[in-house]
Amino acid sequence: MSHKYKILIADDEAGERYLVSQYLLKEGYEVIEASDGAQALGVIEKGNIDLALIDIMMPALDGFEVVRTARRSSSVPIIFISAKGEEISRVTGLELGADDYITKPFSTNELVARVRAQLRRSQGLLTETEEVLSYGPYKVLKEQRRCYKGENLIELTRREFDLLITLVQNIGRVRSREQLLLAAWEDDYISPKTIDVHIASLRRKLGEELKISSLRGVGYRLEPENV
Repeated sequence: MSHKYKILIADDEAGERYLVSQYLLKEGYEVIEASDGAQALGVIEKGNIDLALIDIMMPALDGFEVVRTARRSSSVPIIFISAKGEEISRVTGLELGADDYITKPFSTNELVARVRAQLRRSQGLLTETEEVLSYGPYKVLKEQRRCYKGENLIELTRREFDLLITLVQNIGRVRSREQLLLAAWEDDYISPKTIDVHIASLRRKLGEELKISSLRGVGYRLEPENV
């Protein structure tokens, strides 16, 4: 790989950190380790990593609190790694802003594949064919995966950005929760109510100029600018 990506591994079990780090080092990634949630949050907030692998059950701060706090200022891709495989844990983690969730025990190939997928999604590069979508004061750079309000960059998670793209590309047309789930998650184990959480976050981050209408029992629609 031309760019050596830096990955945080946060887990209070030294043996688990060692195993995961060995997988990633063999793939050419650089690794940073954290043994508790407070350390992990500090690394994320410094902003010098490309992706974070976060265990849920950690001292100081658990993984959920790490992600909840980190998402106030960072859009770095985050994958939860945990032995807690119940659906409620997956849903909670994703609603807080994590990008993926992998349950122990997992295979080397699965871990590496998910890391690669998240890095591909997050590392868009500007090209001559960069597609720029406009809506009111917003400009959305599809390949770079960036959203600007005027000159200000708005930090969005991967899921929030995918939802925004879908809405902007379908102005005036209703998108059901199922359609939005398919666009942002590409999976079927997430509750449709998760969409409501992420739409609320989009409204909060982007402001009232983003005219998203809710249609009870149906879905959401981004209204034309002159409405």
